[in-house]
Amino acid sequence: MIPQSGMIFDIKRFAVHDGPGIRTTVFFKGCPLNCWWCHNPESQQLEPELILKPNSEVSEVVGREISLNELMEEVRRDIIFFDESGGGVTISGGEPLMQSEFLISILEECNKENIHTTLDTTGYSSLNIMRQILGKVNLHLYDLKFIDDEKHLEYTGVSNKLILENLKFLDSRKIPVIIRIPIIPGVTDSESNIKEISEFISASLNSIRNVNILPYNRLGEGKYPRLNRSYRFTHQLTTPSDKELNKIKNQLETYGLEVQVGG
Repeated sequence: MIPQSGMIFDIKRFAVHDGPGIRTTVFFKGCPLNCWWCHNPESQQLEPELILKPNSEVSEVVGREISLNELMEEVRRDIIFFDESGGGVTISGGEPLMQSEFLISILEECNKENIHTTLDTTGYSSLNIMRQILGKVNLHLYDLKFIDDEKHLEYTGVSNKLILENLKFLDSRKIPVIIRIPIIPGVTDSESNIKEISEFISASLNSIRNVNILPYNRLGEGKYPRLNRSYRFTHQLTTPSDKELNKIKNQLETYGLEVQVGG
């Protein structure tokens, strides 16, 4: 039986950067990756946890169980905005595929009501789960950080083999996908890494050509001490400049890719 509830940590209404149009973004809790730069560290653990409120010694619980009915009630409040803008629902995280059965139940309810669905994912799951969601997602926003498996393992804690195979699977089914590359200074922004990603897309994928490059932002850094965790970087990272982002954009475009900064 498909679960009628799941664990989330936020619902953001009127989102405009998580897919087309005006969207309601549901943030699932739990992620199998442990990226050094994660700007939502409160999403990593599946269970609810305590976080200090900003500039306070008072804690609050982040993460709550929500029923399918309650979630869909939230979603339906914005259907008029979805219809007017070409928007819909985006399921993000964390990694939504960790709660695949609850994810499927949401997708099926949205499909029944002709609500556009976007899945923001790392792609780290079994191929069986990818097959189960096939045809239920209108658009995938798919993270691609490294092609080099050793680097991926070092900076995320997991191999990228499943991620690359699942991306090839979606491509073979001509599923709409936008690849998202997080631009992390000194980590993913090197010319060699961008070259490897570009060559992988060109050589291994047939239908996927849309890429968003996402500049690092520092908004998540302050959450780590509030969660009683250490931030992995020992030096301060800076947001890439427009010049640096345009250089990466131009490098990707030389491979015939359609590139957007942000997204």
